[in-house]
Amino acid sequence: MDRNQAGGTQVRAALNLSERPGRPAGTLEAMTDPSTISTTRTAAAAGGHRPAVGDVAPDFTLRDQNGATVSLSDFRGAKNVVIVFYPFAFSGICTGELCEIRDNLSGFVSEDIHVLTISCDHMFSLRAFADREGYFFPLLSDFWPHGEVARRYGIFHESAGAARRGTFLVDREGIVRWTLVNEIGEARDFSGYHAALRELVASG
Repeated sequence: MDRNQAGGTQVRAALNLSERPGRPAGTLEAMTDPSTISTTRTAAAAGGHRPAVGDVAPDFTLRDQNGATVSLSDFRGAKNVVIVFYPFAFSGICTGELCEIRDNLSGFVSEDIHVLTISCDHMFSLRAFADREGYFFPLLSDFWPHGEVARRYGIFHESAGAARRGTFLVDREGIVRWTLVNEIGEARDFSGYHAALRELVASG
């Protein structure tokens, strides 16, 4: 067992978590008809409640692994955005998930979509992580105030001091159109995201 695996095992033991990569776990909210979308729940989402389909996604501004400032609102009116929260840089499941993004980048970065990944790791840790694994998409640091953005999205795990595995598909108007949340020890399945993105793009 290497150092990263040992560290992940210790974290999971402390939190009573287990890795179940084959299990389609998590809490899923499907796409909604655009005509039913309400934009009146922004305040609730910003207050720390997990944004649901139809809510305005809480805006944020964070630095990526290279120190560049990135805001969700930068993409308003231009691109759909998929926000991918993950708990720990260098850990086994997280590395696998981000490698899936790296190896299928056209499904996450195109004229229709842009991916923003977020963890509570420091910017310099994320730079080392990106350099080691060859990630050329934004790894945003929610390090300080620690977990502030994860809290806005209602997925901060207080005992772990890290984000749960939240995935939020946000349209060009800033509305959450699909979401899936997995616990820290549960690997996410991106197939639902890809189906939701196809539906979103087809709807215009």
